[in-house]
Amino acid sequence: MTKRGTRLFFLGGTLASTLAFLVLTVDSHRQFDRLTNAELITPAVVEGKHVWHRKNCINCHTLLGEGAYYAPDLTKITEHRGAAYLTAFLKDPSQFYSEERDRRLMPNPELSAEEIDHVIAFLDWVAKIDNQGWPPRPILVSGAAVPGTNVGAPAQRQPASDEPTELGEALFRSSPPACFTCHSTVEDVNLAGPTLAGMAARAAATLEDPGYRGKATDAAGYLRESILEPSAHLVPGPIYSAEGRSFMPDNFDSLLTTPQVDQLVAYLLTLQ
Repeated sequence: MTKRGTRLFFLGGTLASTLAFLVLTVDSHRQFDRLTNAELITPAVVEGKHVWHRKNCINCHTLLGEGAYYAPDLTKITEHRGAAYLTAFLKDPSQFYSEERDRRLMPNPELSAEEIDHVIAFLDWVAKIDNQGWPPRPILVSGAAVPGTNVGAPAQRQPASDEPTELGEALFRSSPPACFTCHSTVEDVNLAGPTLAGMAARAAATLEDPGYRGKATDAAGYLRESILEPSAHLVPGPIYSAEGRSFMPDNFDSLLTTPQVDQLVAYLLTLQ
C-alpha cells in the first residue's frame, strides 16, 4: 500500500468510526427516557440521589456496575429486599450484621426518616431501569460469601429437567425472585430471612403451633401463603419483621405466575 493509500485508509477509517460513534450516541440519547423510565423520576427520587452522593455511598457500593465494588451492587436491591427491610436496615445496620459474626459491618449513615424514604425511592427507580443485563455479574447481597451456601451458583444453575422441583430450584436461584439473596438452605445460616433448611418439617410444625395466625391447612399451603402473603404469619425474630409487617417483599403475586409459585413450593417441600 502506498503512502497515499495508507493516508486515505486512515482518514476513511477515522471518519467511519466517528460517524458510527455519533450515530450510536444519538440513538442512545433517543432511548434514554424509555430505558430509564424517566417519567418515574419524582422529587423524592431526585432527593434520594442527592442523599446517595452526600453520604458517599458509591465509595463502597455500586450501581449499574459503577462504584467501589467493596460492598454489594445495589442495582436491584429494592427487588431483593423490599422497602420494609431497607427502612429498618438504614435506621440501624448493626441490627442485621455484626463484624464479629458476619465479618462485615456497614457504618450507620445516620439518615432521617425522610432521607431514608428518599434513598429507597431513588434505589427503586434504579431497580426499574432497563439495564439490559448489566452488570453481568453483580456482587449480590446473598449467602454466596457464607461457607457452605454457594453450592449451585445462581448464574450457573439450570434446571436438569421439566420436573416442578427442578424448575423450582432454578427459580429459587434466579433473579427475580432472587430467593437466594435472603434465604440460605444451610442449617443455622440465617441471612436477611431465616434459613429454609428443613422447611417441609418446619412448615408442618408451624401449622400445629397455637401461635400460627395464617389460614393455611397444610405445608404446601403455608409455603404458598408465605410467598404471596408474607405478613399473614410472622416468623419470630427481630430482624425478620417490624410493626406487624414482614420484611419479605409482598409483590411476588405480581412477579410470579401461579405455576412458578407451585414450582417454588414443590422445591421447598424437598428441603427436609
